[in-house]
Amino acid sequence: MRFDYHMHLEYGSYDEAYAEGFFRAAAERGVYEIGFSEHSHTFPEFEQLYYDDLILDDTFVGSFQRKWLKSNKFKYTLDEYFAFIEKLRRRHKVLAGIEVCNFKDQAAVAKILRDYPFDYVIGSVHFLRGWAYDTGAIKAEWENHPLTDIYEWYTQEVEKLAAAGLYDALGHPFNIRLYRHIPDFDVTPYLERAAKVMKAANMIVDLNTGTYYRYPIEEFSPYPDFMHMARAYDLPIITTSDAHKPEDCARYNEEAVQYAYSFGYREQIRFLGARGRETVALD
Repeated sequence: MRFDYHMHLEYGSYDEAYAEGFFRAAAERGVYEIGFSEHSHTFPEFEQLYYDDLILDDTFVGSFQRKWLKSNKFKYTLDEYFAFIEKLRRRHKVLAGIEVCNFKDQAAVAKILRDYPFDYVIGSVHFLRGWAYDTGAIKAEWENHPLTDIYEWYTQEVEKLAAAGLYDALGHPFNIRLYRHIPDFDVTPYLERAAKVMKAANMIVDLNTGTYYRYPIEEFSPYPDFMHMARAYDLPIITTSDAHKPEDCARYNEEAVQYAYSFGYREQIRFLGARGRETVALD
């Protein structure tokens, strides 16, 4: 049975005809069940957290990020999101998730999340010291930081997310290779630190195909070194597409399953709603 729990409506709208494309693509690719995981920047409830955390000064990064926050952000409330999911449930089995950025104020995140019936919550590292490192328009900022610092900062953010105890899965783990910055040093200590805290927090690995078809690296996240570590720590997985357009829903799902098999995985997680989960065969 196949699932895809990581996708976004943000490039379209809360329109049933638009959302239907995700279900159609999933069915064409043999995926049984999907869940939307809207970015937290969709919702005005999270707006202040972005303004608190991001670099917003007059530098190259800050100038871009000020504009980014004004572009297609904070356009639907969480109440509107759940009302739309209920409309979709008249015709489909669909789960309501969310992908939350690695905010400093996890107590504020907890306060927002507790008021809504999310079926699952993905926590993802999207900022390093206030810089949206995975954004192509400001990727030149990579040249200003040693890669050892990037790995350290990223790992620290994973540790903070795990310590918060709010998240079911870590989104696209170690996607810091996405612009082909490949380390020439031993990354094992960073990978093991992340795996340890994920294990302690009962967090799932989001085996995400989005970095393959959306970024220059053309590899799945996590890349092989962390997949080996995840398997060694017996971290469970989900296979996802990170679709930002309907036609990308469940994209490369078969390849993701085979990728997981190559590391010894034979099981995956199915979300059951209301933050429940079960382990099922990976097939």
